[in-house]
Amino acid sequence: MNILLCGADGFLGRAIAAALEAAGHRVLRGVHHPRLAGDVVIDYQTDLSPEAWLPRLAGVDVVINAIGILREPQPGDFERIHHRAPAALFAACAAAGVGRVIQISALGGEFQGEPPHYLASKHAADRVLWQSLPERGVVLRPGLVFGRDGASTRFFLALASLPLHADPAGAGAVQPVHVDDVAAAVLRLVEGAAVPSGLLELPGPRRLSYAGWLASYRSGLGLPPALSLPLPGFLMAATARLAGLFPASLLTADTWAMLKAGNTADPGPARSLLGRPLKAPADFIVPDDTEALRLQALAAWRRPLLRAVLAAIWLLTALLSFGVYPLENSLALLAPFGISGAAALALLYGASLLDLAMAALTVWRPGRRLWLAQLALVGGYTALIAWKLPEFLLHPFGPVLKNLAVAALLFILYAEEDKS
Repeated sequence: MNILLCGADGFLGRAIAAALEAAGHRVLRGVHHPRLAGDVVIDYQTDLSPEAWLPRLAGVDVVINAIGILREPQPGDFERIHHRAPAALFAACAAAGVGRVIQISALGGEFQGEPPHYLASKHAADRVLWQSLPERGVVLRPGLVFGRDGASTRFFLALASLPLHADPAGAGAVQPVHVDDVAAAVLRLVEGAAVPSGLLELPGPRRLSYAGWLASYRSGLGLPPALSLPLPGFLMAATARLAGLFPASLLTADTWAMLKAGNTADPGPARSLLGRPLKAPADFIVPDDTEALRLQALAAWRRPLLRAVLAAIWLLTALLSFGVYPLENSLALLAPFGISGAAALALLYGASLLDLAMAALTVWRPGRRLWLAQLALVGGYTALIAWKLPEFLLHPFGPVLKNLAVAALLFILYAEEDKS
């Protein structure tokens, strides 16, 4: 069959395309940025009328809409990308006589008020499909999809790899499903599997608490159990709002609302469709992938943590020198170098400004040259102290010896940095 797969370059789209092609079907890749011969160029932000879609449907037997965004790059993108563009596509499919249309939607829980914009826009398109193609349209609502190439998978694997897990109060249960099962279900629907209601919910086989979900992923990474820290719901909500200010964050007020509502359903219909058990979370990470995924998960938070600690060290050192530490004591430390008076003040405040600059650069302009400069600066400070203030080398609290830890931190950042 000829299948137009919209979103063929996305996480789900790639898995679905591979399953369809392995079964002998011809996949027409609907993509925003073409890279292969025969790619069908689509733009869900502008293709908002049936007329825009009709020319693309000539000779097409099945259409699959696998496009979705978790965050809006621009206000109104949920409405355009999840609702209006699919609605135009479905109307064109009805006019062109496309045999089957499959809408990849999203499983969602019960909400006391209005559902988040992500789910509301997805489910609005679901209703349009049922109205436009009541006999030929099928909505597939997978749960939280696991796949090593998925952005949400990488995010939750990184959370799972942390040695301390925040357990937010109020988080609902989840049933994560493997991407291979989603692709297999789409293949069965393409090949005519009956779904009398026009809706197939596709959760995973096991119902897990939030803590159990992360623990399952952590076990799959080959890591020992993590410590758990109960987190009040109001604090989690505030964290989600704060994280939502950063464009790359997958934690937002909407995603927290969806986690609170839960993500569960009866896996029986999907199991019947596939004719086999669904893959359990304990089997998501195969042994051959364990080490690579563990290293990837640890790397996701290691560098940001090291940079944050380093920036805090430089910032606090600057603030201490600017006056938090008694000025006369700071000047006394310069006396063994033969520096006093105005020169001592200038040197003290100049060094403080340098430390402050290092803190700012660590946050906004990291790079290999910066790490080398900071290594040189730490080494210079240490050498001067050893020369004129050797008592600090022998101090039982080891204030200078701790520079070894800072040097090691900088060495790791330098080794892992991909920018000059």
